[in-house]
Amino acid sequence: MTDDSDLSRRRFLQATGSTAAAAALAGCSGGGGGGGSGNGNGGQASNDTGGTNGSGGGGSQRRIEADPSKTLELMNSSITTFDPIAATDTASGIVIQQMFDGLMNYPEANTAVGPLLASDYQVSEDFTTYTLTLKEGAQFHNGDPVRAQDFAYAFERLAGSENSSRAYFILDSLGVEAETDREGTYQPGSMNVEAVDDRTLRIQLSAPFHATLEMLAYTAFAAVPEGLVGDIPGTEGEIEYTDFSSDNPVGAGPFQLENWQQGTEASVTRFENYHGESASIAGVHWQVISDSSAIYNYAMNQNVDSLFSPSLPLTQYNPEKLSVEREEGAQSFGTYGPVRNGATMDYYHITPINSYYLGFNMAKVPKPVRQAFAYVTNQQLIVDQVFKGTGAPAYHLTPPSIYPGGAQAYEQHAKNSYPYGYNKTQIQQAKQVMEEAGYGPNNQFTVQWTDYASSDTWTQAGQILRDQLRQAHIDMQIQSADFSTLLQRGRNGQLEVYTLGWIADWPAPDNFLQLLNPPQTDTSMEAPISYLNWSQENGSAAQQAIDAYETVVDNQAPTDQAQQTRDQAYVQIEEANWEDVAFVNVYHQWDQRYSYDWVDIPPYGAMGPSRQKFDDVRIAADRGGGGGGESGGSGNGS
Repeated sequence: MTDDSDLSRRRFLQATGSTAAAAALAGCSGGGGGGGSGNGNGGQASNDTGGTNGSGGGGSQRRIEADPSKTLELMNSSITTFDPIAATDTASGIVIQQMFDGLMNYPEANTAVGPLLASDYQVSEDFTTYTLTLKEGAQFHNGDPVRAQDFAYAFERLAGSENSSRAYFILDSLGVEAETDREGTYQPGSMNVEAVDDRTLRIQLSAPFHATLEMLAYTAFAAVPEGLVGDIPGTEGEIEYTDFSSDNPVGAGPFQLENWQQGTEASVTRFENYHGESASIAGVHWQVISDSSAIYNYAMNQNVDSLFSPSLPLTQYNPEKLSVEREEGAQSFGTYGPVRNGATMDYYHITPINSYYLGFNMAKVPKPVRQAFAYVTNQQLIVDQVFKGTGAPAYHLTPPSIYPGGAQAYEQHAKNSYPYGYNKTQIQQAKQVMEEAGYGPNNQFTVQWTDYASSDTWTQAGQILRDQLRQAHIDMQIQSADFSTLLQRGRNGQLEVYTLGWIADWPAPDNFLQLLNPPQTDTSMEAPISYLNWSQENGSAAQQAIDAYETVVDNQAPTDQAQQTRDQAYVQIEEANWEDVAFVNVYHQWDQRYSYDWVDIPPYGAMGPSRQKFDDVRIAADRGGGGGGESGGSGNGS
C-alpha cells in the first residue's frame, strides 16, 4: 500500500459522471425526455419498492398457461459489447444481465440486495473484510464449475484490464485494498482479493463502505472463468478478447448468447444447467431499432410482447388512455389503450432512482442568473406540459425513495424550505434578483442552454424558461448537441447551462450527491464528475458542501450511527445546492412498461429494468404478435 492508500476512498467515484449520465440521457431519443432504462438507502429494506405479484406487469390478477418453448420478444437500442467490465450503456447491460451472475443481485431489480452466486457471507467487526461462500454446483455456460478463483480473476480484470471501463467501481467506490503508483494507477496483481479455497472468497477493503453488497450486485463484478480472456498482464487467455466480448461471452447466468448481429438484433437461449431454477421461457430476442416511428410501428404490429418507456415515444403517449387500477408504494398497475392496433395493454410504472436537472457552469453563469432560473422554473408545470405527467417534480438531487426519511421527508423539506417557490413560477422574484445585481432592459445577461440533440422534450422545457427569463433581463440561446459532444464540452468547461440526468449505480444518496462535491466539479481536472466548477469564488455555500461531503466520506460504515451522520450531511449538501444553485432539479422520471395480455412479466423495482432477469417470465401458448396486427405507418396517436 502507498502512504496515501485511502486517496481512492476520498476521490469517491471521480469518473462515474459521464457513464451514468450517458445511461440516463440515452433514453431521451424518441422524445421520452429522460432515461427510462437504466440503472435505496444503502440497501435498506424499508425503502424496497415491492416484489412480484403475478400480475403480468399490468392490472390483472390472471395466471396464463405458460409455454416454456416461447421466446420473449423485446426491443433494444444499439448494443456495443457483452463484456461486463467494458459495457457502459444500458442496451448492452440489459443483455449482459441475462448472461452473467455475480455474488449478489437485486431480485427483480428491487433495492434490497440478496445473494446470487454467494450462499453466505461474513463481515469483520471493522467492516473492511468480507468473506463470501459460494453456492455449490454452479456452472459456467462452458460447463466449468464456478469457483472463488474465477471471481478473483474477474475482479482483477475489472481493476487492471485495458478493456475495463469500470475500474473505479472496485478501486474507488468499493475501495478494495490495492497498490497504486504516484499517479494513482493500479499496479496489476496487487489487489487484496483472495480465493481461500474453491468456495471461499475474501475481499479486503481499504476502509468501510456502507454499500459494499450493493456494489457487488453490479454485473461488472460478475464471475468469468479464470484465465479465459488474455487481457490482464501476465496472462495469455484461452480465447481472443473479441470472441469473448462479441461471440462467446461465457457467464453463469440463466441465459447464454445465441446470436448477435450488431445494429440489428441479439438473442439468448435458456441455460439448462443454471444454478437456480432454469428459465421458464426458451430465450429472449431483442430487435435493435433506433428510429422512434419504427419503434412504435414495430410494437403496434405486435412484434414485441412488451415495451418499456421511452420505447413508446412521448409524442404517442396519451394520458387519457391510462387507467390505474391499483397502487402499491412506488408501483402502479393498470391498463393502457386501446392503442393504434385496437389492443388494450397491461400497464405498469414505477418511480425508479433517478434525477434530471439543469446544471450551471458556475464560473461562467453568475449566482443572480442561476437564482433567476430557479425562480422561474415551475417543476410541476414542466412535468405536466412537457413530460405529459410521466414523472414527479424534483426539488432534491436525491430521489424520494432514498432521501433521508423517505418520500414523506423529501416532500416536507421541499414544501417548507425550498427557497424559489414550491410548484410556482416567480418571474417577479427573478426580475428583482437580476435588477439588484445591476441588470436591466439595456443590460441583459446572455446565456447558452445546451441539451441533448435527440431530446426535443428538453428543448421544449428550454423554450418555456427562455420566454419567462426574457422578463427577468436574461437572453437565453438554445442549442442542441449530440451526447458525446455535450459531454466533451462539459469536461472542457465550455458549457454554460446544460441538461443531464443520473441513474443510480447503488441505491444511496451519496451516489447522487457526489455530483455536488465542489472539488470534483472542477473541469480543469482530468475527469470531473459534473461540470459545475463550484468554488468559494462563485458560491457562498461551497464550503458547506465540501464539509458535508467530507463527513459522508468519513462515515462510511454500515452502522445506524454512521447512517444518521451521513443523513444529516446529505441534507446539508442539498441545502448548499439550493443556496448557490449549482443544479436546478427538475424531475424524477417514471419507468413505464406496456405489455400485451399473452405475457406475464414480474414487476421490476426501483433499480430499473436493466437490473431485472427474465428467467421467470411466462408467455402463453396462444400468444399473438408476429406482425399480425396491422400494416405500417406512423400513426397519429396511441
